[in-house]
Amino acid sequence: MAAASWFARQGWPVHPLAPGRKTPAANCNDCRTQVHPPTQCPCLPAGRWCHGFHAATLDQDRIQQWWGTHPHFGIGVSCGPARLIVIDIDAHPAQPPARNRILPGIPIADHVDLTGLANGFHTLAVLAALRGQPSPADDATTLRVRTPSGGLHVWYRAADNRRWQSSVGSSPGRALAWQVDIRAHGSYIVAPGTTTSHGTYTAIGDAREPAPLPPWLAQELERTGHLPAPMTPVSKPVPPRAQQAVLAAGGSSRSEHVLSTVLALVKACGQVPEGAGFSDTLNRAAYTLGGLIAAGRLSRTEAVQALQETAAAARPGQERRIQQIIHSGLAAGLKRPLHASGRRP
Repeated sequence: MAAASWFARQGWPVHPLAPGRKTPAANCNDCRTQVHPPTQCPCLPAGRWCHGFHAATLDQDRIQQWWGTHPHFGIGVSCGPARLIVIDIDAHPAQPPARNRILPGIPIADHVDLTGLANGFHTLAVLAALRGQPSPADDATTLRVRTPSGGLHVWYRAADNRRWQSSVGSSPGRALAWQVDIRAHGSYIVAPGTTTSHGTYTAIGDAREPAPLPPWLAQELERTGHLPAPMTPVSKPVPPRAQQAVLAAGGSSRSEHVLSTVLALVKACGQVPEGAGFSDTLNRAAYTLGGLIAAGRLSRTEAVQALQETAAAARPGQERRIQQIIHSGLAAGLKRPLHASGRRP
């Protein structure tokens, strides 16, 4: 509780993590079974911690309540509102990807010997060396946190109001370097002092506050797509396959709205590498679709296929897990039809 209060006094909104884990504390039952965006959740104004980093707060009374009642909660810091950009360096044993994905946008010729390149510490060091700069992993002027898995979180603060975006280092899309993730807007970071079943997140060196983001690193993040497009559409149309699902069942405009919301929430998880509650979002989406299908308001085949395609686009390479989550949520939803009133029996 004392640590959470201190982080909040720095202007870093905090939210609870499940005891012994690095994931947010679970939503309440209503939020697990009803699909709604965090901005419309009644739990947040009421002071509950549903929806992960969306519940992050600077309110000292709320922090006292949350951690006073649950002292074993870990601490997550919402990076966007805190204007934090955290370089998350992984050290997972794995084979390097194709050469064009080691340093996105920087070609590595076939004759270059990559022997010994094994993790994010190496790729980030190579990128820094190419720019004539020291690696952020060695930056003793800023807060650095050793992770239980042997990785490192290097905390920086934004020098301006630009809305830096998160990414995953192994992604074929926006990425800085292999095994180097970026925690920024739309994501959270585990605070130092938090203990999980694998160990404690421990600050190293003397610095305890983030230094300004180095200009060269800001240029690299901008080069690799970590700034949003000038215009981002707010509304998301229902995909053609989903429209077919509504029409096949003679669906109503409300059914189309619900389906559009469900798919948009799942799709939004693809913008965040971690901490978006993808499994929970997908499970609740499948539960809602199951209710619509049971009420005869959607075609099962088309609706489920639309959900699978949206989920696979948000989390590529996780098709088996996606199918398991959808099957579980759908089975529960089919037992409770969702009628036109939006209520279940």
